[in-house]
Amino acid sequence: MKIGIGSDHNAFEMKTQLKEHIETLGIEVIDFGCFSPEEVDYPSIAFEVANGINDGKIERGILVCGTGIGMAMAANKVPGVRAAQCHDTYSAERAQLSNNAQIITMGSKVIGIEVAKKVVSEYLSVKFEGGNSARKIDQIMQKESEVAK
Repeated sequence: MKIGIGSDHNAFEMKTQLKEHIETLGIEVIDFGCFSPEEVDYPSIAFEVANGINDGKIERGILVCGTGIGMAMAANKVPGVRAAQCHDTYSAERAQLSNNAQIITMGSKVIGIEVAKKVVSEYLSVKFEGGNSARKIDQIMQKESEVAK
């Protein structure tokens, strides 16, 4: 599995620690930035990670900013991408199992690094298996294609 990770300046330190954590799980990580604590706008980073999903460069993504909200909003603007904000392990599990979210987002000003590591580990430990949830995801994607026309 190949994971993309990205952050804005508010979450640079958290992103750095999450990247190291994911690598200790034996998972390859591609870092989409930011690469310093210098101020940067998050939308371009969210778009790059989301495009990485669509291009097949990565299978899943982790995005962090101050709240996780902006990253989720930006990533969800990329057609075909489903990003879910998760600040607990249950939400992270359900983001994948129920919603087949390719990206999760978190806020560095909302949760601490140890909880963030647990959220990431849970998200990466499960795989979407379809079932009743597939029907619901299909409805969401159908609506997205209608809006795009």
